[in-house]
Amino acid sequence: MTNTTIRARRAVALGTASVLALSFGTAVNAADIALMISDVDGKAAIIQEFAERYQAINPDVTIKLNVVGYDVIREQLSVQLEAGSGPDMAFVTNLGGLNPFYLDLTPYVDAAAWEAAYGAVLPWYRAGKPDGIFGFHTEMTVTGPYVNLTMFEEAGVDLPAPGATWEDWAAATQQVMDNVGSYAGMVMDRTGHRMAGPAMSYGAKYFDADGKLIVDEGFRTFSQMMLDWHASGLMPADIWPAVSGSKYANGNEMFFNQDVPFYMSGSWNAANVLNNVGDKFDWAVAPVPCGPAGCGVMPGGTGLVGFAGTDAPEAVAGFISWMAEKEQAREWYARTYAIPAHAELQKEGLDYVAAGADERVAEGLNAFAKMAVAAAEQTPQAYALQGSPVNFVIFNATAQFLGEAMNGNLTLDEAMAKIEEEIATKAN
Repeated sequence: MTNTTIRARRAVALGTASVLALSFGTAVNAADIALMISDVDGKAAIIQEFAERYQAINPDVTIKLNVVGYDVIREQLSVQLEAGSGPDMAFVTNLGGLNPFYLDLTPYVDAAAWEAAYGAVLPWYRAGKPDGIFGFHTEMTVTGPYVNLTMFEEAGVDLPAPGATWEDWAAATQQVMDNVGSYAGMVMDRTGHRMAGPAMSYGAKYFDADGKLIVDEGFRTFSQMMLDWHASGLMPADIWPAVSGSKYANGNEMFFNQDVPFYMSGSWNAANVLNNVGDKFDWAVAPVPCGPAGCGVMPGGTGLVGFAGTDAPEAVAGFISWMAEKEQAREWYARTYAIPAHAELQKEGLDYVAAGADERVAEGLNAFAKMAVAAAEQTPQAYALQGSPVNFVIFNATAQFLGEAMNGNLTLDEAMAKIEEEIATKAN
């Protein structure tokens, strides 16, 4: 039986309308393809299962997993691709920035079906190009906070209500810190991506009228707040000030170890929080703090993409398109506790509990999804920034130069000037 026949029978059995088949169903030639993935959130074992199932129905294709640290994908993958030594496909988060290396899937898939299913996120991969299909959005993410409910209860402090400002949360977590003697009150991952949503809450536009990156008064306002919180000890010196350059660092361990009651992270971390916290304390996803310009968060996520340098473009496109079909996508999103990017699945919703999720994870994901909807209305520049091919410039510069200001090596004015210089040199 040919691969074409297998796919055709699957479509008939499940119903063409419900499956929304995304590939043309052409036979895949024999190929060995390498898939790079970071396993910081435990997804490698799951994609291995999917790869084995795909290989069972496409025996001429062998998919080899290359599990690496997140820093390898974030900092080294582009160098590998430039040198022609990269993998055939990978899970990436720098969606627009890696566009020059992507394999255009358009010749191998049903473009109209992809537009119907994933049209809202496809522009993030195009980096300003008018068309092209470059990846399956495997996880729709949104930034937001986790809170230690047990610490708030022990401290006798009420959680701020939805709509509370960052100042309100700073005051509340300072009180928790004082009452229970925690190491710090709030921690935020060291990346300009995580800070962007809060900065937008205070008026940061990130783009001027011509679409060029800028640093404005709203950005400066929240930058000053970050500096003040670190200077007072409300935010710990272990994350933003302690790491050099634009290097990423997260606050997972500090939250898991109850060093802080508030952790600004995101939806992708829900299962990780559940698995690491266990029954040590009660936690929840809190509504994102707000500012005078709204309640800003950054949307984003991870995508499975192929690279133009592959020797097996049809095989790579075949696996990616199979993963993106509705039934595989439904299972993938549910099992990885991800907000779906597939339009029909967003409307239908997912039963995360049936897939093995804890009630807190399911509730958290629904809360994150609501934040994403609100951000689209209140801070639409967040979606534009996520799709910008040069967003990494301001993200990296934010971490590097605000970190230096927190260490006392730069004044805030000097840090702002350095960020503007980076933007002028590398982005505009």
